[in-house]
Amino acid sequence: MEYFAWCVMAAAVGMGLGSFGTGIGQGIAISKAVEGVARNPGASGKIMTVMLVGLAMIESLAIYCLVVAMIILFANPLTETVVQMLSK
Repeated sequence: MEYFAWCVMAAAVGMGLGSFGTGIGQGIAISKAVEGVARNPGASGKIMTVMLVGLAMIESLAIYCLVVAMIILFANPLTETVVQMLSK
């Protein structure tokens, strides 16, 4: 059963690192967008549009991390092999 505990730990660490990275990236993106609007309020429409597209792309990284974590937890392709090895 140690294998499954490691799978849970890998999913947790992967999701944690992915969420941490996306949080930092989104914070930097919003910070720079606010700075751009403060310097040139007339370009706020373009800046906000580009920022929202960028935030969507950054957020997709967190969704990919979630998908990989779910695969590790629920659809692990090595589960049958490990169970057979442990039962011997």
